[in-house]
Order: sequence, then structure tokens, then C-alpha cells
Amino acid sequence: MIYPKNFEQKIGFDEIRNMLMERCMTTLGKSRVAQMTVSTDGELINQWMRQIHELRNIRQGQEQLPLGPFSDIREGMKRLRLTGTYLEEEELFDLMRTLQTIADLVKFLKQGEEDKDEKMVYEHPELALLTDGVIPMSTVVQRIMQILDKFGHIRDNASPELANIRKELARIQNSISGILNSILHTAQQDGLVDKDVAPTLRDGRLVLPVAPGLKRKIKGIVHDESASGRTVFIEPTEVVEANNRIRELESDERQEIIRILRDIASYIRPHCEEIIFSLTFLAKIDFLQAKTDLAERLGGMEPEVMDTPYIDWIRAEHPLLKLSLQKREGASLIPLDIMLTPEKHILIISGPNAGGKSVCLKTVGLLQYMLQCGLSIPVGDRSKVGIFRDIMIDIGDEQSLENDLSTYSSHLMNMKNMMKQASDDTLILIDEFGTGTEPAIGGAIAEAVLGQLLQKKAWGVITTHYQNLKHFADSHEGIANGAMLYDRHEMRPLFQLSIGRPGSSFAIEIARKIGLPETVIQEASDIVGTDYIQSDKYLQDIVRDKRYWESKRQNIHQQEKELEARISHYEADITNIEKERKEILRKAKQEAEELLLESNRKIENAIREIKESQAEKEETRKIREEIDHFKKEVETIDTKESDDKIARKIEQIQQRKERHAKRKAEKVEREENAAKQLRQTTATSAPKSEKPLEIGDEVRIKGTKSAGVIESIDGKMASVIFGDMRTKLRLDRLERNLKSPVDENQMSKSDAMRENLQAKSISHLTQQTIDDHRKDFHQDLDVRGMRGDEALNAVQYFIDDAILMGMPRIRILHGKGNGILRQLIREYLATEPNVTHYADEHVQFGGAGITVVDL
Repeated sequence: MIYPKNFEQKIGFDEIRNMLMERCMTTLGKSRVAQMTVSTDGELINQWMRQIHELRNIRQGQEQLPLGPFSDIREGMKRLRLTGTYLEEEELFDLMRTLQTIADLVKFLKQGEEDKDEKMVYEHPELALLTDGVIPMSTVVQRIMQILDKFGHIRDNASPELANIRKELARIQNSISGILNSILHTAQQDGLVDKDVAPTLRDGRLVLPVAPGLKRKIKGIVHDESASGRTVFIEPTEVVEANNRIRELESDERQEIIRILRDIASYIRPHCEEIIFSLTFLAKIDFLQAKTDLAERLGGMEPEVMDTPYIDWIRAEHPLLKLSLQKREGASLIPLDIMLTPEKHILIISGPNAGGKSVCLKTVGLLQYMLQCGLSIPVGDRSKVGIFRDIMIDIGDEQSLENDLSTYSSHLMNMKNMMKQASDDTLILIDEFGTGTEPAIGGAIAEAVLGQLLQKKAWGVITTHYQNLKHFADSHEGIANGAMLYDRHEMRPLFQLSIGRPGSSFAIEIARKIGLPETVIQEASDIVGTDYIQSDKYLQDIVRDKRYWESKRQNIHQQEKELEARISHYEADITNIEKERKEILRKAKQEAEELLLESNRKIENAIREIKESQAEKEETRKIREEIDHFKKEVETIDTKESDDKIARKIEQIQQRKERHAKRKAEKVEREENAAKQLRQTTATSAPKSEKPLEIGDEVRIKGTKSAGVIESIDGKMASVIFGDMRTKLRLDRLERNLKSPVDENQMSKSDAMRENLQAKSISHLTQQTIDDHRKDFHQDLDVRGMRGDEALNAVQYFIDDAILMGMPRIRILHGKGNGILRQLIREYLATEPNVTHYADEHVQFGGAGITVVDL
């Protein structure tokens, strides 16, 4: 229930309705605005809010709503339902444009995609619901376009008969124009007609304007006379018949156009009901775009509406007052924070006159009424809103001579109706509660009425100056005091609502400000008594202190928000640091694994050398156990351990790496010493030759015993034959194969036979191994998908086989990925003495995914 009947005028909603009317494009939308009423259905109001929100999102996007020209053609469509009727050209043109706009809107709003369940998911679901049942009349539009041009006129080719009529009409009109121009030219030469006169049209007939005194000089029919009587319009006799023919053709043209319009009407008539229904959709769109325009103009938002009474508005603004202040330079509206909850559902607002009490009251009534009418309201985005079944207001002077009602009688009548209707979902707004009669009895009646409203759990905002109502609010549950703040030092209202304490009327201060004699003020103070003055001062002090502590509270709240933001920032930093720590640990573990791979490769080489050197198995087993222990320690590193423990682990790994490097250096030193002793022994047992190597010399690779013969020399490279194998080597890697000085004749026959048999056996096994490798050997090695240690082992054996086969170049396919495998392989190639160069393959043949190795 909305009470009283002129509720909209009292709160100013009639102006909001007029603003909506102005924003509608046609009478379709205006009719919806006129029919707009409040709703108590929370879901329906939320649907209205979502529709406005979606349309605002469309306007902010790249694609705009295709809202083309349209008209209110309901009357024409209702008339067209009768057989034999038709639409005029202008009406038909409006129908065509309206149907085209409807088709464009339906197509736009039904944009979407199917989900996994093959259900359509629309981009604008609430607006898409408006298109339900709307049928785009594309065929009707096309049929109308066949007979109308872009200006809304019947085309010449709408029918063959019409084309012939208009062709003949044009021919005769041209003929008449020629005859008239000839007559006019002759008359001008004879001085019968002025030089600047031209043929004109009267009653659909071409005539000549002539002065009244000369009308008998030109033979013809006088059709009209100017208003001043100074000109008569004569149709020359030569063109009378032609003009008659034109009138006949125009009549034929009109009859043919009516026939065409009747034909198209017969085609449209079966679709009248669908078109009228589509106009309802168009009216909703027009109404909706008007609401969206108003929301953008007022700075409104679309809150989520609870289905129960509730008001928690943050930065609420009176829209009409806001627009009014925007026109004044330097003026601005101060937003209000208003709260009504089930615990405090009635708010008693007190304070000085002209302090904003009534504005606060009207703000509550207007915004709540707008909300339940489906309009956006200017409140903060953190506001919470509900709905009320009844909204009742008592504001202003309702005295009536006709109904024999005084001002106070009208207020009592409103109170009676309010108490009768009040319930737990009724919002009651009363301005200056209890005024209009003797203050004592008026205040008592107001307090009794307030008790009844409280008992019925009604919701309300009430303004008053009565002290007893302020005390009543302090002593009863469910009611809260509120004050419109006033700056006592500058003697001006602040227009801010403070809930929790009553406000002072500041009557003495305001009287002193406007210049009332001090004697009058003092006498008034004596009349009311010092107790009242002191209590009012105490109240003012309370309000002042409340403002002070409220300011402190806001500062603390702001500091808390800053502290929370800083804590959030620190927490984010801690999270990032934790991620970085884990990344560092991951990299450390990866480096340790790389170290393990390198250690494995080096130690495996050492083991192979030890085996080749006939070392004891016990020493080999110890080396393997040590590397396995090292591997397990690396793998057991936990990324969740403390930084100190992880640092110790990394330090231990580094120490092991240093020990490994030291052992490696000691091994290299031992090997160099052994090689040095071997060279010294060789030097003492064989004559030293400084002669350069030549073709045919018997040579061997330095550090080996297999002998071969130089076949050819090309600069620093030599081609050497080892048994059945030919290979190219640098000359600095070769040395002469010097035989022992012991005379071969001194060897026993049995020793020579044994040496010969052994040489033949070794040569046979070596040759067989080489032949087997040559059959299966490929120049490319693919290690993609292998682990690092597997790939390194495969590359190691592959390079050994390539050297054995005498291959000058090989290719290793490791792929791109993260580049880890490529890096491990290249680190190994850098330590291999037989590798002279390595690089990426050409980009056309694999690029960085393949490494080309020169041996």
C-alpha cells in the first residue's frame, strides 16, 4: 500500500517520472512509464536491476545496441485486422522500419554459444529473456521494401500499371511546361507579365500569374485570385485539356496505389497479432533504455535486493537535489549514511531547522520508491537494500476547507491510517512528528503513537524537535536516535546524519545569529529554565564529542584499512619470497643433479680406464659406492627444510665437488707422470729422430700401440692406414713407431711364433669388431626423450664409435625444449679431446634442436 494518494508528489517522484518520459523515444516507452508502479516481488526487482546493468555494460562495450528508428504503430495494426483496410504509405514505411529494428534487436540480444550440454548461453541473458515469443518479420520487411523506396514512397515499379501511369503523367507534365513557358515568354515580350514571373500551381493545375487589368489579354480560365487582389491565376486555353488529362492520370495513380496498398495489407494481415506482440517487446526496450539513461544521469547503481525489509545505505543522495545543486557553481550535495535494521528499525532524527532533516526523510522515501519501481538509485556500491509492502508518508500541510480538516487534524488522520496499516514490513515516514497543536499534548500523543508503531514492529524515519521523543528512543529497544550535525562555531548546518545520539535544535544560537535582541534571548532562557538550557548544552556537547570521537573512529578505521593493505602487501611479498626460495632450491637441486651427472660421467670414464688397466674390482666397487651415496644425498634434499640446513647441504655438495676435482687433478698428475716416465724410457731405449714424418713411414697415435702407415700428407693432416681402416689425423697426434733395438735374430723361434699367433688373433678380433660396428653405425644419434645421464652415456659411446669408424662429422638430435639436454651434451663435448668443433645445425635442417660435431 502506498499512502497517501499524492505520495509521488510529496516525495518528488512525479519529477522522476517526467524525466523518464523525456528519455523515451516513442509513445511505446512513454506508455510503460505511465504504467510504472512499485513492486513487492524481490526477484522481479532484481531482474529489472540486472536488465539495466546489462544494458549499461552494452553501452560501455564496443558493440552498441542496434536501436534503429521505430514508431508506435499499434493503432494502424489494430485497424489493419479488419478486412479491406490498408495502411497509408507513411504508416507502411513506419511499419517497415519498426520491424527491421525488432529483427536487429532480437539478433543482437540472442548472441551466445552452446555449452557442453548443448544449451544456449547468451551474452546478455536477462535481455535475451525479453525476446521470448518475438518473431522477426523478415519476409514482411522484404515485401514492403519491394514497393517502397528509401524515402517511404511507392516505387514506380511497384506494378506495371503504375509504371505506365507515371510515365504518361511525366510526359504530359513536360508538354504542359513547354507550352506554358512559350505562352509566358510571349506575354513577357508583350509586357503583359513581369519578367520574373514563373508558372505556378493552383488546385493541381499549372497556371500563369497575371495582373487583373490584363487578364483579358490572355485567353484562358481564371482559377484563383491572390489575397491582395493584385494577381489572378489564369489557365491558358492551350493547356486546359492537358491539365484535365493530368487530373485523370493522378486519379488513376491514386487508385493503383490503393490497390497496391490493399495487396500488401492482405499479406500483412495474418501477422497482425505477432506484430502487436513484438511492439510490446519494443516498448520494454524503449522503457529500459530510458531507465538506463536516467541511471547514468543520476549516477545510480543497481544493488542486489533482499526480499525482506532492510536499509543500509552508504553515501545515499537525493537525486533531484543533486541535479539542482549541480546547476549552482561551487555547490555540492553531501551524501547520507542511513541504516535501518531489524534491531533498530525506527530512526528518530532531531536537529536544527534547515539542517537537512526533511531532506533525509524525503531521500529515504524517494530512493525506496524508485528502487521498488525498478530504477537505479544513487547509493554506494557497498549498500544493502530491501523491500517494503507498505510505504506511508506524512509530510507538509494537509489542511482542507472542503473536508473541514485543520493542519493538526490532517496529521492525526494520517497517524490513524498509519497505525491501522502498520506491520513488520511497513515503512512509515513522518516529518515534524507531533507539531500543529499545543506542544505538551502534541508530544504526548506523538509518543503514544510511536509506542504503537514500535509494538507493531513497523519501520520508520521520523523527524522531531520534542525532547520526550528523544528520551523515548533512548529508553526503548528497536528505536535509534539520530542527529543532523551543526557547526556551533561557524553557526552553520553540516547536513550530515549521525546515528546514535539525539541532536539539539540550537534555537538559542540561531536566534543570536540572526540578530534577535539579547534581552529577548535572555528572557526566553529564563522562561524555559536553566535546567533545560543546561540539558540542551549538554546535548550539544555530547554531539560535539560524538563528532570528535567519530572523526577519531574514522581515522582509526582508515589506519586499519591502511594497515590491512600493508599486511596484505607483506603477505604477498612473503608469498613471492617463498616462491623465489623454492625456485632457488629447485635450481640448486638441478645444479646438484647436473653435478651428479658430470660426476657419473667422469667416474664411469675412470672405472672404464681402471678396468682397461686391469685394476682390482674392490677399488671399482668403492668408487661406485661413493658416487651412489653422493647421488642419494642430492635426491633427499627437501625443499621445505630450513634455509640453514639447505645451505649446509649445498656446502657439503660443493665440498664433495672440490674433493672430486682434487682427486681428478691427482689422477691427471699421476697419468702425466706415468706418461713422462714412459717417454723417458722410450727415449733411452730408442734413438731419437727429429726427421719429419713422410709418406710410407710407420706411425702410431700418441699414447697407443696400434701401428699404421702414412698413405698421404696434406698440409698438417695425414691419411693413415691401420690394418683395413683408413683415417685422417693431424700430424701432431702421430709419432714414429720405433722398434726395439734388440736384434730380431736373437729372439727364440718359439717366442717369434707365439708373438706372431698373438698378433694374428688380436688383428682378427679387432677387425671383426670394426666390421660389426660399421654395419650398424649411423651418422645421426637421437637422444630425445632420454634422461640426462642416459643421453650422456649414449653420446659418449657414439663418439667412441665414430672415432673408430673414422667419421669426420656426426649429428646429435636432442630437441629444443628448455635447452637442458642441449646444455649437458655441449658441456660434455667441451671436455672431449677428440672433438674439434661443435655448433647448431643450419636453421633449415633443425637449428638449435641438433648439434653438429666435428671430430
